[in-house]
Amino acid sequence: MNDTLSSPAADDLVVVETVHGKVRGRRAGGVSVFKGMRYGADTAGANRFRPPQPVKPWTGVQDAFDFGDQCPQMRGMLADKGPMSEDCLRVNVFTPGTDNHQRPVMLWFHGGGFEAGSGSQKVYDGSRLALRGDVVVVSINHRLNVYGHCFLGDRLGQAYAASGNAGYLDLIAAMNWVRENIAAFGGDPDNVTLFGQSGGGRKVSLCYAGADAQGLFARGIVQSGSHLRIQTPEQATRLTDALLAQLEIAPTDIGKLLDVPVETLTRTQLRVMRETRSRFSPVLDGLAFTAHPFQPEAPAITCDLPMMVGTTRTELSNQLGYEDGAFDLDMTELRRRLARYVGVEDVEAAIATFQTTCPEATPSELYFTIASARGYVLDATLMAEARVQAGAAPTYLYQLTWRSPADGGKHISQHTLDLPFVFDNVAAATHLTGPESEETRAMALAMSETWISFARTGDPNNAAIPEWRPYDHNARPVMLFEVPPRLVSDPWSPERQFMSRYDTQQAGRTLHR
Repeated sequence: MNDTLSSPAADDLVVVETVHGKVRGRRAGGVSVFKGMRYGADTAGANRFRPPQPVKPWTGVQDAFDFGDQCPQMRGMLADKGPMSEDCLRVNVFTPGTDNHQRPVMLWFHGGGFEAGSGSQKVYDGSRLALRGDVVVVSINHRLNVYGHCFLGDRLGQAYAASGNAGYLDLIAAMNWVRENIAAFGGDPDNVTLFGQSGGGRKVSLCYAGADAQGLFARGIVQSGSHLRIQTPEQATRLTDALLAQLEIAPTDIGKLLDVPVETLTRTQLRVMRETRSRFSPVLDGLAFTAHPFQPEAPAITCDLPMMVGTTRTELSNQLGYEDGAFDLDMTELRRRLARYVGVEDVEAAIATFQTTCPEATPSELYFTIASARGYVLDATLMAEARVQAGAAPTYLYQLTWRSPADGGKHISQHTLDLPFVFDNVAAATHLTGPESEETRAMALAMSETWISFARTGDPNNAAIPEWRPYDHNARPVMLFEVPPRLVSDPWSPERQFMSRYDTQQAGRTLHR
């Protein structure tokens, strides 16, 4: 798989006893790494669509040298090159020591929306972050797309009633595994920080809202993925019905879904999502979730937990960059493309507003900046403001504004640019950051140290950044991660005020990943 070492020396091996049995990992460069451990049973067969089932204990020692299977999905840039199967409830641990030091734990949820991705991407390797901060880094795989969010309601009985949120319940199972086992890996089960980017940030958002997650984490970091609303049962039912129709399964024979081959189900659900322009994602099922996560208000059950939340400046220069001619727009084409984000009636006002805050921007940069402000940035702002309105624990709002020189600098500050800096893994993502330099090292220092500080105490302040005050409705302080980082009160105030006329796109539009 991803680990090419096949015969490590005996003194490079480390054995840890979990509550289910002993596992053997590898130690190198001051970090012990355990990969592909199970935190839940195989989800195939009768377990498909069910809540995660417990792992059976084993005797002897299981090798934890290779990343485990990832949830079935279409091959692409978001998927790892490794195997896929429904036996995908896997956890990886990166730790400076398997001792009793009770280090802060940082549990990573990967990106890819709710339909793709894995925790084994190179940029997610937790070794450098674990060493830098003397923290334990954990990453997981879990069920995605139709396997994690196929809403069956009461159509297959009580055992499958939570099927629409099975992927979310996998996160809960992983957090319970951490609580039961992380002390043996040198971590503190009472000091767990959730962090995730894009779809991973959306998963962190859900954990703030779900009762099942309470008591399993101390704080969270939402990176480019504020999730404010989820599917209604009616929306989810229409998606399931479309799947049944594509598979030629009568609603009265819905149990046949459990027997559809993985390759067929994976391919068909992708076709259904494309044709319906909707996605298999978490559901307001009355079980895991009884209200939308952050609308009309922030969840009261986590008002006592601090949060960091933010975005990059031009998130959508990543996704929209794949559109024909996106980097060579003129003003006429800019106006045409902006209409789907702000409506024809607001196009001129949007351009005028953002030209005052970005006077040097090309039409393409205006396009990426306005579209990103309408989606990612507005959602992060709405999340922060909802928590302030609810009187919640400190909420720290940020934006990554450093302009990457990669690919001629045309992507500016794109979606995923934060990843190599947070994990201190610039060498693994020079396609995002450009070659390693004094600036990339400064960005990695500022962001990784800030994430570590927040994970340690719930306060992000550290020597690598200026004083960071929590967000409020008056000064509206935002940390701008650039070189050097700056704390600015209400940066781009005209942009924020312009976007305040809109609700989240999640209220009725297809989400970007």
